[in-house]
Amino acid sequence: MTLLFVRIFFLVLSAIVGHYIGTIIDRPILGLEMGALSGLMLMFLEQRLHRISLRGLSSMVFGLLLGVFMAKLISDILSLIPLDPFFQSTSRVVLTLIFSYLGTVVALRGKDEFNIIIPYVRFRRQDASSGSILLDTSAIIDGRIMDIYKVNFLTGRLVIPRCVLKELQKISDSADDIKRQRGRRGMELLRIMQSDPKIQVHIHEDELNEEKEVDAKVMKLAKLLDARICTTDFNLGRIAALQGIGVLNIHELGNAVKPVVYTGEILELKLIREGKEPGQALAYLEDGTMVIVSNARDLIGKKVSVRVTSVLQTQSGKMIFAKLP
Repeated sequence: MTLLFVRIFFLVLSAIVGHYIGTIIDRPILGLEMGALSGLMLMFLEQRLHRISLRGLSSMVFGLLLGVFMAKLISDILSLIPLDPFFQSTSRVVLTLIFSYLGTVVALRGKDEFNIIIPYVRFRRQDASSGSILLDTSAIIDGRIMDIYKVNFLTGRLVIPRCVLKELQKISDSADDIKRQRGRRGMELLRIMQSDPKIQVHIHEDELNEEKEVDAKVMKLAKLLDARICTTDFNLGRIAALQGIGVLNIHELGNAVKPVVYTGEILELKLIREGKEPGQALAYLEDGTMVIVSNARDLIGKKVSVRVTSVLQTQSGKMIFAKLP
């Protein structure tokens, strides 16, 4: 509502200024129309630029100022040479245009490396902190992130990059029924999280077009914001960790909070199906952990007592081996 009021006020002010200029040239109506049209065109331009990030704008302004400074410096040097005044004035304008353009383009391309050129200067959000958590597509589709956040296992602001939203939308429009359902479930989860006042959700608009892959964009953004990445993608977590980025893997958290089972413990389980090896039967704990029972194939479909013989920890979770007592 405040933004709408500002736009209306600016439009009226533009019309008044146009009318005033029009009275000077004895064309007040034309001035009024031109002023209102100029205001509308500026608001249209503002609407088209609403997704430009402050980081990109800051680097662009810095590059522009640097280009103007370099043009002024070279123009002053040329002024020491006895040249024609027309040539000097023309060269000043040309140099200003050239260096302003080059400074702006170079600043936009290298906006992430200004801390190398100028120590302690880096164009990024001042409110970005190590508490920010980037969600990738797999973490959103997984669906457990909202419950984990609500029980305070995660603290800080949840950031969803624009590229992740595009990937979610692409999955939601997939011809594959399973992918489409997963994508729509992720979009619905984001809607619920945004409507919950207890959850801090921020959509990051910077596209990072210099990177092509979504995972590469997520890792680049995590470096820029000093944020951690929340994911269920094992490969993404490994690559991010190698680059010094903090990773929160939901699968690893789930495995870490599973109940501890000790060798020799007696478990009451229902045998579900056959195992890979002869005589084996498979059962599952309430948390989904697989239990492999030897010499129990004939008891499939029945609830039996088994004794744990060993517990194997793998990258995908725990595997429990047991036998009939």
